[in-house]
Amino acid sequence: MNTFQSIVIAIIEGITEFLPISSTAHMKFANPFLGVHSDPFVDLFEIVIQLAAIASVVFVYYKKFFDFKKLDFYFKLIVAVIPALIFGALLKKHIDAALGNLWVIATVMLVGGIILLFIDKIFTIDESASQEMSYKKSFIVGCFQVLSILFPGLSRSAATIIGGMSQKLTKKTAAEFSFFLAVPTMLAASAKSSLDVYKDSPQVFTSSNLSLLLIGGLVAFLVALLSVKFFINFIQKRGFALFGWYRILLGLTIMVCLYTKII
Repeated sequence: MNTFQSIVIAIIEGITEFLPISSTAHMKFANPFLGVHSDPFVDLFEIVIQLAAIASVVFVYYKKFFDFKKLDFYFKLIVAVIPALIFGALLKKHIDAALGNLWVIATVMLVGGIILLFIDKIFTIDESASQEMSYKKSFIVGCFQVLSILFPGLSRSAATIIGGMSQKLTKKTAAEFSFFLAVPTMLAASAKSSLDVYKDSPQVFTSSNLSLLLIGGLVAFLVALLSVKFFINFIQKRGFALFGWYRILLGLTIMVCLYTKII
């Protein structure tokens, strides 16, 4: 991976991280076109820049995220992240295999798009209602997050937002909790991935690779700052259908590219 490739992938990550279109799928789809081949460093890079993009949530929502008068907020995040930690550890081999299969990711992208076409009709919620997360709702949202781990390409944000809406949360409340939940989730994933790579392939931690991580992380963070606010405003006004059509189109396009061996 060179500097240009790292910047392009980081821009893709920053744009797609908070949208229900799967940032992981977009990076996996972009890699063949950019000439990037999977290896321990590339896999680590993709996870670390996701954490950097998600760090933008802390910056944008710092008043809510660092409100230490409401400690139950942090306990609810812990409750919500537990299912992902358990299943992520137990099913690591399945997850790694699925992440390496573009047919699987494209199929999940397509099916997820079809689901998004109907979400606004399935869950009709008063967007002006004031709501609070309960521990039960937090745990259920966390269980929905597991689906995005089991099925790469589903989109973590899509899964958790739909999980929140299934609990009668407004789109705004569900989306914001989804963003907050991403922080401990990706922090744990980045730490685990870094440790694994350090144990198995310590040679990848060169100064040039660390520079790429820094550049990619900074770019992903800055781009994500713009996309996070855009997404909240968009789904409140327009809903999820447009994202559904986009997923369907992209999923079919990638399938055609795979079938014709373009990638």
